[in-house]
Amino acid sequence: MRIKLGVVFGGESVEHEVSIISAVQAMNKIDQEKYDVIPIYITKEGEWYTGNMLMDVEVYQDLDLIKKYANNVVLYKKDGAFVLQNKGLFKKIVTDLDVIFPITHGTNVEDGILQGYLQTIGIPYVGPNVYAAVVAQDKAYMRDIFKANDLPIPTYTWFYDADYKNNPDEVIEKIEKIKYPVIVKPATTGSSVGIGVAKNKDELIKAIEEAINYDSKIVVEEVIKNLMEVNISVLGNYESQETSVIEEVLSKSAFLTYDEKYVGSGKVKGKLGAKVTPLKGSKGMASADRKIPADLTDKMTKEVEELAIKVFKVLGNSGNARIDMLIDKKAKKVYVNEINSIPGSLAFYLWDPKGKDYTELLDDMISIAIKDYKRRESKTHSFNTNILQGFARNGLKGMKGKLQNK
Repeated sequence: MRIKLGVVFGGESVEHEVSIISAVQAMNKIDQEKYDVIPIYITKEGEWYTGNMLMDVEVYQDLDLIKKYANNVVLYKKDGAFVLQNKGLFKKIVTDLDVIFPITHGTNVEDGILQGYLQTIGIPYVGPNVYAAVVAQDKAYMRDIFKANDLPIPTYTWFYDADYKNNPDEVIEKIEKIKYPVIVKPATTGSSVGIGVAKNKDELIKAIEEAINYDSKIVVEEVIKNLMEVNISVLGNYESQETSVIEEVLSKSAFLTYDEKYVGSGKVKGKLGAKVTPLKGSKGMASADRKIPADLTDKMTKEVEELAIKVFKVLGNSGNARIDMLIDKKAKKVYVNEINSIPGSLAFYLWDPKGKDYTELLDDMISIAIKDYKRRESKTHSFNTNILQGFARNGLKGMKGKLQNK
C-alpha cells in the first residue's frame, strides 16, 4: 500500500511563486510506486486546494481555473485519521493523508506557522519543527543564536521599523559603527527580496526604507571583503547528519539577487561527472549560475562541512537544509550567512554529484520525518489526570459569580 503524501506549497508569502516551482519539481520526482502524491496548494488568500491538475506548473498561469476545477478543502483530524474535506455545501472527505511534505518558502508558511498547525493536528510532516522553522526564517533571531554559540558571523545589528521611524538618527548612528559598505535585509523574507547594499548614508536610508516595505524587523551587517559565496546542504536531524557537495555561487552583484536565483541562465560549471545541462524556463534555485564543487582546498572544504553541521544542530533542524556561507578569500576566513530550512528546489542539485538523485533525496527526507514523528510521539506531552476534578461544586459556582461581576 502506497503512503499518502500531501505536498503543501504556495501560501501568503512573497516567495509564493518560488514555492510553486520547488513543489512541482519535487512532485514530479517523488517515487510514484511508493507514494500516492496529493498536491495541496495554498493561495495567497490562504485558501487550500487539492487536485491532480496542481502538479502541472502551467495551471498557475490562470488561478481562476484552479478555483473552478480543484477541490477547496480543509485539513483536520477525524476519528484518528488526517483528512482533506471539501468546504462546499456537501462536506465530503476527498482523501486521507499519512504524511505532509511542506515545500513552502517565506513568511507565514516556512516560519513555523504552518508547522505549528500541522503539529497541533498531529500529522507527521517533513522538515524543521516549529522552533527550527521560526529561527531559520528570522535573520535577527538566527544571528543572535549563532553569536551565542560562538559561530563565526559578520558584524551586525538589527532594529524594528518603529525604532527607525521614531528616531532614525539613533538607528543610523548605531549602524554606522559597523562601517560602510553594509547590507540591509528584511529579517523574515527570503529569495533576496527587499535586500540592498549601502556604501554611504544616502544609500543606507534608501535601503532601509525599501526593506521596511517587507518587514517590521531589519538586519544590517558588514559586507565581507574579497567575497566568495558558498552553499552546502545538510540532510538529517539532531541525531545524525550528512553533507552535500559545496557550490560556489557566481553572482554579478554584491549578493545573489532574486533574478539570479530564479530567472537566471542556469549556467553551471561542473566536476565529479555531474550533469550540467542548461535549464529551460525558471527552475528554482537550480537557475542560478554556480560552480560545483566550489574551488576550495581540502582544509577549507572540511571547515565548511563541519561548520554546516554545527549550524544545523544548533537550530535543531531536520530534513534537508541549505547553509549559505561567506568566505573572505584573502583572509581565508569563513562566515555563516544563514540557514534555509526549506531551500529553493530543496537544494537537490547539491546531492546529484554525490550519487544521491532527487528521488532518493526526497525519500530520505520523508523517512527522516517519520522517524521524527515516532520519536515525538514517544515523549510525554500530557498527564492522565484532570485537576478540574478537584474543584468543589460550590467552588465552581463561586468562580462563575466572580466572572459575571467583572
